[in-house]
Amino acid sequence: MSEDALWPRAATWLQSDSANADISVFGVPAHKTSISKTGAHKAPAAIRKALLRYSTYNATRRVDIATLKVKDHGDVKSPDSLEGEQRTSTLASAASATAALTIALGGDNSITFAVARGVFGADLSNAGLITLDAHHDLRDGISNGSPVRRLIEAGLNPKRIVQIGIADFSNSAAYAQRAQDLGIHVVPRSELRKRSIESIWAEAISIAGAGGAGIHVDFDMDVCDRSVVPACPAAAPGGISADELRQFAYLAGYSSLVKSLDITEVDATADAPDGRTVRLSALVLLEAAAGLASR
Repeated sequence: MSEDALWPRAATWLQSDSANADISVFGVPAHKTSISKTGAHKAPAAIRKALLRYSTYNATRRVDIATLKVKDHGDVKSPDSLEGEQRTSTLASAASATAALTIALGGDNSITFAVARGVFGADLSNAGLITLDAHHDLRDGISNGSPVRRLIEAGLNPKRIVQIGIADFSNSAAYAQRAQDLGIHVVPRSELRKRSIESIWAEAISIAGAGGAGIHVDFDMDVCDRSVVPACPAAAPGGISADELRQFAYLAGYSSLVKSLDITEVDATADAPDGRTVRLSALVLLEAAAGLASR
């Protein structure tokens, strides 16, 4: 690629390795407990590479994320075990200690448990969770279908969980009932056709942020329509648009109660030839950074 000093690449910004960073980034290449076979462990590196295609300037918001200090902590080694989850939580705790926003690059959706546990630690019971996901993730056992249930068992109050984008025919009646019984606030995909993204987000923040400790946001990319995320094994036709996801990412970064987020469920080995799923994942990171820069 040719270089232009007046068009700085986002990848170069991520490599700046600043001390006292505003944003901490790290990869969690988990994939071994995934319900569907996946190459999600290849996604952290692919997302970083995709940043070469983008600049640091958000024209709509008129902000340049190059004004933010960022530190990339690299990837967690072998995250697919209880010991690996502990390494993930330890890194999440350290990375978020001083940064205003911490971003974890998955990996499959199992990482949400270890990342949020690490960020909030003993204060998990006062934290909140917002998921952009087609699924409830309340399954039994340990997999990419269980992180929400595991966080609840670890102390997260289910009444401070908001699930946005829950899709038809992507969950069972039993798990929908489990979400209802737990008091989780569910915003189905259909509701996004009736309400503005801003109103849904404001409601989500008020619910998830009520404990005062902050919020973790899970961006499971399979919340999107399969046409824009072909590398997500569980994505279905009819999900939210790429533009809607990017708006949510900006709002997450803009919200001072949001302390951390993850980007998950991208099988970088199964993307379309144009790399659209990985590129959209990179844009989620950039939109969140633009939100932080706009605070």
